[in-house]
Amino acid sequence: MNIIGICGSLRSQSINRMLLNLAGECLPAGSALVEHDWRDIPPFNSDVMEQGLPPAVQALREHIRRADGVIIATPEYNFSLPGMLKNAIDWVSRGDDQPLLHKPVAILSATPGPLGGARVQYELRKVLLFMHAAVLVKPEIFVGQAPQKFDAQGRCIDATTRGFVQSQMDAFIKHIRRQQRLQQIESTHT
Repeated sequence: MNIIGICGSLRSQSINRMLLNLAGECLPAGSALVEHDWRDIPPFNSDVMEQGLPPAVQALREHIRRADGVIIATPEYNFSLPGMLKNAIDWVSRGDDQPLLHKPVAILSATPGPLGGARVQYELRKVLLFMHAAVLVKPEIFVGQAPQKFDAQGRCIDATTRGFVQSQMDAFIKHIRRQQRLQQIESTHT
């Protein structure tokens, strides 16, 4: 399984990047997570789009298209999505060939506060569902008090958190396989 990872934070020492790395560690054998660096995506502008998609947008769209699934680990900013992440999703969503259509997606979030990013996940789910992405319903992963759960090297030191992420990654691979079977069935009937 080829999985693309997207971190909603651009910060190199982001706890959500640590969480994304943990998700990659928890994927079963035969699966690989590759994080996509999307920091070069410009602000969305229809005038720019009319001249063609910028190379950074094309690269993200193609990476998503080739992937079997997408894992997004994101912080919560002001009860919602980080603006740059929303911007990247807005670029990806344009066109009839948008690559998140029926694409399996898992969402994780980590925050220093106690709620673990619950509000951002609901906002992100709304956006992805509108794009007809196949968002994993559960288990949901909200890592509150996250800085205490990772060491200075970014490794998870909390067994409970690792167990939750492991259960989500196991469910995500099953979700991907289920989506692939559904798409095979649909393609044979069209």
